[in-house]
Amino acid sequence: MGFFDKIKNGLKKTKENMVKQMEHVFHSFTKIDEELFEELEEILIMSDVGVNTSMRICEQLRKTVKERGIKDPAQVRELLKEIMIDMLSGGEELNISTQPSMILVIGVNGVGKTTTIGKLAAHLKSQGKKVILGAADTFRAAAIDQLEIWAERSGVQMVRHDEGSDPAAVVFDTIAAAKSRNMDVAICDTAGRLHNKKNLMNELNKISRVIEREAEGCDKEVLLVVDATTGQNGVNQAREFKEAAGITGIILTKLDGTAKGGVVIAIKEDLGLPIKYIGVGEQLDDLQPFNPTDFVNALFEE
Repeated sequence: MGFFDKIKNGLKKTKENMVKQMEHVFHSFTKIDEELFEELEEILIMSDVGVNTSMRICEQLRKTVKERGIKDPAQVRELLKEIMIDMLSGGEELNISTQPSMILVIGVNGVGKTTTIGKLAAHLKSQGKKVILGAADTFRAAAIDQLEIWAERSGVQMVRHDEGSDPAAVVFDTIAAAKSRNMDVAICDTAGRLHNKKNLMNELNKISRVIEREAEGCDKEVLLVVDATTGQNGVNQAREFKEAAGITGIILTKLDGTAKGGVVIAIKEDLGLPIKYIGVGEQLDDLQPFNPTDFVNALFEE
């Protein structure tokens, strides 16, 4: 199955929830009026696109319909796709051109962070990059062991310390190993304890200082893993982490398990954070770089 088909299958629930209702609006209205825009706005809000973003989309629709003199409600569908693609575009490429480049992966427990790192490592390796993982979530032995399993499965190297070790020390050793072994990318896991935010943010700051010092001049991505099934809660999580941890992009997991795929637009438009990767299944290759055009076309394809 090609990845476009995987996205299409992965977005089935969102399609059922959001797009089918929109199609009904496009087909049941004979003219473009305020009621049509209000119905579309309500559908967007109910699909976790968020109130502000939904209002902005409909405002843009109104404006463009007027500018282009569009009269047929069916044409609003293509216009909506155009606006969504435009909103989602920009910044989705990973910035990893130096050797080594650093990727710090953050996320609350339960979002599929460790699994995502394994899949990301496999994807980058398939592109010919030499990848090393750092198990800096040292608070849970299970996290270290799980990452090791994924490193073996993905065929990449890994640096680990014992449970309870200093996470910044693991990052330090990972950077040293990446340099000495001529690695292209070092991906470091981090702990996901949001309930004790002050400690977590202090720890992330310490890790960031180590990266700034030991990997000076290297490209650095700080990626937040968000579980799409949490909808607007995921947006709130992203907002908190953005303020505290300098997030550069989002990896959105479990899109195949939710009808709340509209959250993709909310994260990009409300928070200004690009979506870098999306996860649409359990398989190793089900995490793929985010492509706004493919995403929107898969949503709306008949």
